[in-house]
Amino acid sequence: MPLSLDDLATALQRGDLIPYLGPGVLADVTDADNGDQMPAWSDDLILAMNKGRPMAPRLMWEFPRAAMDVELKRGRSAVNRFLDNLYGRRNWTRSALHDWLAAAAPPYIIDINRDTQLQDSYADRPHTLIRGIARVGGTDYRFKLQAWDGEIYQEIDQAGADPRLPILFKPMGSPRPDPTYIASDADYVDYITELMGGFGLPKFLKQYRVGRQYLFLGLRFTRDTERMVMSDIIYAAGRPAGYALIPEPTEKELRFCNKKGIKVVKADVPDLLAAAGVSNAAPVPRVFEVGS
Repeated sequence: MPLSLDDLATALQRGDLIPYLGPGVLADVTDADNGDQMPAWSDDLILAMNKGRPMAPRLMWEFPRAAMDVELKRGRSAVNRFLDNLYGRRNWTRSALHDWLAAAAPPYIIDINRDTQLQDSYADRPHTLIRGIARVGGTDYRFKLQAWDGEIYQEIDQAGADPRLPILFKPMGSPRPDPTYIASDADYVDYITELMGGFGLPKFLKQYRVGRQYLFLGLRFTRDTERMVMSDIIYAAGRPAGYALIPEPTEKELRFCNKKGIKVVKADVPDLLAAAGVSNAAPVPRVFEVGS
């Protein structure tokens, strides 16, 4: 049936839809010093990590595989240093979507990117930050839980999380306040295993997500890694589980979304922003086709 993007934008602003952010939401982010686009999609990350040179075809398939190769040859710290430099030390412009989210202030956002734009968007208000960790000792859990009081992040336990505060969930990590990343194949194997076992999310978030619906933005469902992470994060979602903005979905994506109860909207992030009244977004038709 036809669906208005106005409705999706309004539902997100009300908190009825949980934003789930993929690499495409960073399409308009550039280095303020040299104009280079921020690497976000898998291919761009691999090229950036390998100094602009393509890697072997089997490694170019997805970033975790390429990161695993670098880790085996130069150590895990080499991958972490690359991500620290890329997302923690360069001066990036703001994305239009993050500016809109900062104003809308949804109560819960999932962001599988490793940059700090989402955290910057909530820097003026207290919030709870959850970030994924992998291959660590001394804990059964695969997340770091920290509270932002408007000035600093402080580690808290699950009982110390304030349910009234917005939740920022960055499963793949970020460089701030302390670097932590899910990057290589080995990281993902450990993280997804524990996510499936119930140790990748705090208890309060597992309770909060029951029956919720999501709006997937800037995300493609063509690779198994992202599909597995998403499936476990939205476990116990409502019906439908939500909506995915994919301008030209493949048959594989349509089948996967149908299986997960996600309705595909053939539109993209700028279309949603235009419907929300963001002045610098491209104009769009009012109604888009929604897949089953």
